[in-house]
Amino acid sequence: MTLILGNEDVDDLLTMDDVIKALEPAYRNIAEGRAVAGGRADLVSETPYDPDARYWLKMASGIVPDLEVGTVRINSDIVTWPKDGNKLRRVKAPLAPGKRWVGLVLLFSSATGEPLAIFPDGAIQRLRVAGSTGLSIKHMAREDCHVLGLLGTGWQAGAHLEAACAVRPITRVNVFSPTQGHAEKFAEDMSARRGIEVVAAITPEDAVKGADIVVTATNSMNNIFFADWVEPGMHLATIRDGEFETAVLKRVDLLAIHDPGNMGDDHIHAPPGLTIPDLGKEITEVEGFDEILKSPTLAQVVAGQAPARKNADQVTCFLNYHGLGFQFTATGAAFYAKAVEAGRGHELPTEWFTEDVLP
Repeated sequence: MTLILGNEDVDDLLTMDDVIKALEPAYRNIAEGRAVAGGRADLVSETPYDPDARYWLKMASGIVPDLEVGTVRINSDIVTWPKDGNKLRRVKAPLAPGKRWVGLVLLFSSATGEPLAIFPDGAIQRLRVAGSTGLSIKHMAREDCHVLGLLGTGWQAGAHLEAACAVRPITRVNVFSPTQGHAEKFAEDMSARRGIEVVAAITPEDAVKGADIVVTATNSMNNIFFADWVEPGMHLATIRDGEFETAVLKRVDLLAIHDPGNMGDDHIHAPPGLTIPDLGKEITEVEGFDEILKSPTLAQVVAGQAPARKNADQVTCFLNYHGLGFQFTATGAAFYAKAVEAGRGHELPTEWFTEDVLP
């Protein structure tokens, strides 16, 4: 039988500890050449929804032989770029019936090829991104980190707070949002949830001043963290191209990325002449991009193949964007195992997803 699972199952069954425990050996497998990261392909076209919007079909895959599974993650999105004052934001419009988005993960057995499970990518996407940041903190941040500076109060921001707390004894979080009410509500909710001091900062600089770890988790297409704010001993992490001012990377002593082959924009395929408003925001446009590509990967850091931190004053940084499909493989396998154990999901005949005709 093939399990059909939902985001609510992820929320109920999968913890941040589970995710980090699943991701860590998978990252080692990648560094050791025992797993396949999988490339990413984004197909972009016009959409009848709006001449200024774009239809975005995104695919990523990965195989982790030790877990005996492979995955394909597929997103079918209508992407828009509304203005927020003088700034653009990238927003995926919920246009599927019921004002919903479309993102699926297909989990396959590498022993038989059969589909084991199908589930939405939303909740697990949040966890795998934050879990990867958590791994960077575990392996690159100082052991005595207690203060987290967090820019952003959305879905990813909350998960990143959880990830930091999972790997370091965080006692205080300073959080900033351009909407002060959002920061105050986030601070109140997360203080109650974690039992630690979470404070709404008045300015972004206030949020990061004196922090041991700084995480930017927004949907901004503009710089929100600047080189002048970098302090000795910080660990920095960002989830989007452009959140960090380019000069920040010049202040960093140790930089880790996901994969040099996945850092550019050559995974985006579009008809000639089709404009994509934020394509120029890709890191490929920044000065020193070639040097960035020479940075070790997080997988190499986790596997001990690259240095993590030599002393307490070094500034370390992880660019947590352009992620890879094997993250869904590792987290998906952990989720599937817990779902089977808990008897969750809807069973459908595997024959519905297989065929007796040689493809």
